[in-house]
Amino acid sequence: MSSFLVADGTPAVVVGLLDEDSDLAATLSASPRFTVNLLGWQHRSLAEAFAGLSPAPGGVFRLGSWTETDWGPTLDGAPGWLGARVLDDLREHAGWALLVKAEIEHLEIDIEAAEPLLAHYRGRYLPISTH
Repeated sequence: MSSFLVADGTPAVVVGLLDEDSDLAATLSASPRFTVNLLGWQHRSLAEAFAGLSPAPGGVFRLGSWTETDWGPTLDGAPGWLGARVLDDLREHAGWALLVKAEIEHLEIDIEAAEPLLAHYRGRYLPISTH
């Protein structure tokens, strides 16, 4: 997913832009539940691998330790994650990307996370302090 936004409300919704040729697009067509993992500053290399910008021998999921949930895999040690269910079929586009709208069904945030959150801004990773 290249971009996403969390919209607060009842229900809370996550909206994202997704390459229609991606593995995730094919997966969501078959199974509409997914996770969004927040990454910490220490996960920069994992973010690069998921973006296809660095090698991931054996696949990107071998680069971390993961726990399976009802919504999909969550990264162990991540500062937070959410579980969501796609609301509409995946036919609507926003520009060249698929527009994905999903209801947030589960949310976990580690408010005591030691590492800053990871942000990507203008081609660079930046740490975001929560303290």
